[in-house]
Amino acid sequence: MPSNEQRRQAAKRKLERQLERRAVQAKRRRTITIGATIVVVIAVVVGVFYFTRTSDDTAQPETPPQAQPEIQIPTELAPAPQRPTPLADPVSCQYRPEGQASKPVNPPANGEVPSKGTVQATINTNQGAIPLTLDRSLAPCTVNSFVSLAEQGFYNETSCHRIGTTGLQMLQCGDPSGSGSGGPGYSFDDETFPELQYGRGYLAMANSGPNTNGSQFFMVFGEAPLSPDYTVFGTITEEGLKVIDDIARAGDDGAYEPSPGGGKPNKQVNFQNIEIKA
Repeated sequence: MPSNEQRRQAAKRKLERQLERRAVQAKRRRTITIGATIVVVIAVVVGVFYFTRTSDDTAQPETPPQAQPEIQIPTELAPAPQRPTPLADPVSCQYRPEGQASKPVNPPANGEVPSKGTVQATINTNQGAIPLTLDRSLAPCTVNSFVSLAEQGFYNETSCHRIGTTGLQMLQCGDPSGSGSGGPGYSFDDETFPELQYGRGYLAMANSGPNTNGSQFFMVFGEAPLSPDYTVFGTITEEGLKVIDDIARAGDDGAYEPSPGGGKPNKQVNFQNIEIKA
């Protein structure tokens, strides 16, 4: 007969074997549970990704970019500008100090200048050449100033800061600062007349009010419903207008909307120089 001590030892060994089996079974169950959980998580992630891609492709199809409206540009040149009454010859010009020059330059000498004859000029730009005819009979003091600035290199390595493609169709240039408020450090009087009407091919001075002409000018390539307050001093050749038309068709960035209108040209216009042929 086994003793009490032997029975206790046997019972202890049996209990230890039971605990060991339970531990092994518990470990196996945990491994199975973890594996199943990982499979479920992966399935959920894949399902969500597929659903999201499917939903995006279905609910938010790619929208092609809208084309910009085509700019309408007249093709017919406006009649050449002409004063109804010729100016005296010569005329007296005064160039007054005005603000700080955007680039070092000397103003033209005050005094008499001729009001007859024309000057041929060519603006050489990165987009092509823009030939001009400067007309002293329209604005002798303006032509004198423009020639002086061009011959001193004031316009070299400058850019056109504004273009208008609707309403007022023109390209504005002549400010070395590129801000639209720069000038040569002097101003001079308007040379306008009430009968003046603007049209395709006109070269005119920009201003900030009566008798504030400086270095900025604009080239009209289309419609220009303006009051006769801007001095016209020449015309643009058809060759030059083709260059401006191409710049205009590229549009602008709207930087000057709603007033004064237009913006910086999307196709940047950089002057290399202006050649003068008297």
